[in-house]
Amino acid sequence: MTSDSEKYWYNLKTGEVEKGFASPVVDRAGPFDTPEEAATAPERLKERSRQWDEDDAAEAEWGGGTASDESDRH
Repeated sequence: MTSDSEKYWYNLKTGEVEKGFASPVVDRAGPFDTPEEAATAPERLKERSRQWDEDDAAEAEWGGGTASDESDRH
């Protein structure tokens, strides 16, 4: 098993792929096994965000309200 310090990360600030812990954790997305995978991080993040939005909407529909209705109750 490879340690995360030997894997690849996408730097959210610079848009560059880095190996290991070259940047602060708040600026990194990953880890990825290859530099090519790390380079696709922006697309992966967008897709995950879209999926989470769909999941939230489906949960709100199941519960009979909208996602914003749910947050208003807390």
